[in-house]
Amino acid sequence: MTRKISALMLGVSLVLASSQAVAHGHHSHGPALTEAEQKASEGIFADQDVKDRALSDWEGIWQSVNPYLLNGDLDPVLEQKAKKAGKSVAEYREYYKKGYATDVDQIGIEDNVMEFHVGKTVNACRYAYSGYKILTYASGKKACATCSNASRRIQKRRSLFSLAITPSRRASPNISISLWAMSPRKRC
Repeated sequence: MTRKISALMLGVSLVLASSQAVAHGHHSHGPALTEAEQKASEGIFADQDVKDRALSDWEGIWQSVNPYLLNGDLDPVLEQKAKKAGKSVAEYREYYKKGYATDVDQIGIEDNVMEFHVGKTVNACRYAYSGYKILTYASGKKACATCSNASRRIQKRRSLFSLAITPSRRASPNISISLWAMSPRKRC
């Protein structure tokens, strides 16, 4: 699996190197979301609407957004957020520095195995689904964390945060994976 993911990572790196890496604006990578999916992506959903998700919903290569936050590539997104809310760009940057902080460069997910890439070091472990948690923030918005247990000690538990609350490969581009950025008290 490491070879497959390494080859795929090379391809992803070449694509990323040939395009500017910035956060998503108002564009799509697939079919339009339904009204319920759109509301869920905004953190508005009923708890009973959340469904179990398989780890396979996240198969692929996932890259940390932390480097983009630190190098300023996400500044246009922070500027847009600051226009709509009561926080400054600097306040948003500090807020997201805490949430996105990680030493993990990329994560590969395939056949219930997660590979964690830190520099040239790769650690892999098989995970089994163990349920989900619904988090409600002070703002009243919600997020759903899909929880998985490791088959060995390498990475004990992981949570996948998604803007989608039901199984859907279509929603994958809208996923925010905060596996490595979660504080221990918020882990599943």
